[in-house]
Amino acid sequence: MIRGGNPLHGKVHISGAKNAAVAIIPAVLLVEGKCRIENIPQIKDVEAIVSILKYLGASVERPADDILEIDATGVSSYMADCEMARSMRASYYLLGALLGRFHHAHVRMPGGCDFGVRPIDLHIKGFEALGADVTIERDVVIAHAKHLFANSVYLDFPSVGATINIMLAACRTPGTTIIENAAKEPHVVDLANFLNQMGAFVRGAGTDVIRIQGVEHLGGGTYSIIPDQIEAGTYMIAVAAAGGDVVIENIIPKHMESLTAKLMEAGTIIDEMDDAIRVRSNGRLKKINLKTMPYPGFPTDLQPQMVTLLTKAEGTSVVIEGVWESRFQYVEELNRFGVDVVIADERAIIHGVEKLQGASVKATDLRAGASMIIAGLMAEGCTKVENVTHIDRGYEKLVEKLENLGASIERIHE
Repeated sequence: MIRGGNPLHGKVHISGAKNAAVAIIPAVLLVEGKCRIENIPQIKDVEAIVSILKYLGASVERPADDILEIDATGVSSYMADCEMARSMRASYYLLGALLGRFHHAHVRMPGGCDFGVRPIDLHIKGFEALGADVTIERDVVIAHAKHLFANSVYLDFPSVGATINIMLAACRTPGTTIIENAAKEPHVVDLANFLNQMGAFVRGAGTDVIRIQGVEHLGGGTYSIIPDQIEAGTYMIAVAAAGGDVVIENIIPKHMESLTAKLMEAGTIIDEMDDAIRVRSNGRLKKINLKTMPYPGFPTDLQPQMVTLLTKAEGTSVVIEGVWESRFQYVEELNRFGVDVVIADERAIIHGVEKLQGASVKATDLRAGASMIIAGLMAEGCTKVENVTHIDRGYEKLVEKLENLGASIERIHE
């Protein structure tokens, strides 16, 4: 429940990156020994992937809220076809990790956010290039190989999931595997850094060509996950939308450059520091146009929040979705606030309005849920957001963090 109209002031601390955590935790299956992973976000997707590792037989301890100690040395099963895998998209990283370790993997088809077709054909192409046979039987992906071998894989699209899965499968496979047209996202680099810390030999992460020299085994160690680029961006947009002056701490400003540029173009004042960004509102926002693209372009995971922000901008803005089809499904909910957003193909045409009116809405997926929260902060009157379990999958203590910034927001149980 949100009572809108309160500008945000103060400081907010950004948690570890969801998208890095859900790739690094499955990667522990490739490691012999204990891994201590720090800066873990307290979110539902992490709970789900940890539960699957326990199901497989890994030893998991949590000495602090943001630290996991995992030892997967004793895992003997490659059967991750449990129901928990359906609750999240990133469960498919178990395919690459289990295939790399056992040359076998059974993983239930991933779930997560439903915003159009999100095939895993590029993942399968990568596994087959490494010598695996892959089939899908009754909603379970089955991959197996007598022997994996190094190869070159060209991705038709710089898919983050496929890039990560091929890295996982290849890092203990003899020879040099090359991924061309690889994804460059920060969490791809973070996974490569984790693997290298454990003894892998991955080079080129962050560029469009990644080379993985297979090693015989990976040993344990300690690693700290990068800050969450999308959580940071969500708070930056929330301040620009609701008004106020907030310092967003524990971030990597370089990761935010595409968003920072667009917020400044819209009239927001932004000051960058070493590991923080200060965001200040500056009157009514100006119209802008943008297109989501793979990193370093504008992130698709910030598109719903940005469309919501632009509903109060002066003039007509256009946002083109260049990564996922059907990602504008949430607009039907957004229009309940009295905004004027029209979808034509994969673009949103946003005619700015003077004010939003509180509404009863539901979160249709993780990032769309965050956009409903932002709309509630912008709107006059009360807003009720249902299906917040979507939001809990990817945002740590969102209600508490917004409350600390001065928002009138509370979690209620009906």
